Amino acid sequence: MSPDKAWIDPIALREEVKKKYREVASNPTGAFHFHTGRGAARRLGYSPEQFEHMPEAAVESFAGVANPFSLQALQVGEKVLDAGSGAGFDCFIAARQVGPSGKVIGVDMLDTMLEKARASASTMGLANVEFRKGLLEELPVEDAWADVVISNGVINLCADKQQALSEIWRVLKPGGTLQFADIANGKEIPDSAVCNIDLWTD
Repeated sequence: MSPDKAWIDPIALREEVKKKYREVASNPTGAFHFHTGRGAARRLGYSPEQFEHMPEAAVESFAGVANPFSLQALQVGEKVLDAGSGAGFDCFIAARQVGPSGKVIGVDMLDTMLEKARASASTMGLANVEFRKGLLEELPVEDAWADVVISNGVINLCADKQQALSEIWRVLKPGGTLQFADIANGKEIPDSAVCNIDLWTD
């Protein structure tokens, strides 16, 4: 984008993203441009064994774009951060993989998603999962905490991706792993599209 032209307003973008995903939390069977729930998980290659035991509230608001666990299974005892955890779907899979000796922290900016995630964790009796409110650009996690950071379809929604990735590197231990799934475009995008906030959230 030309340096003399204004970049998209990150605050306005964040509010639009919040609006969209509040709806996903409160009305997960609504009409979206993306798939949600168990059908989406099956399409993206999650095995039924990974989520069939979950209550519907833990699955219905899932809106990921791929399966970060397909890159590599987590190890027992690992500490895992889910950057943009939504209603907790990937956190719950991670919690089973790392076991009681491991720890999973999910970070999301929406109270509605966090409430669903915490309620589902309680229903499933998962003591090794914690959910915190925060932004990818300001992760509420200490330095070098995570063995693995996972993220599923969230980094693309950040206006400042460099800052979001800097935060991910900060919370990763030296030699830690980033396993993320996201939407990317290899073609040049016209300035008119870059500045169109609706295209960022649709």
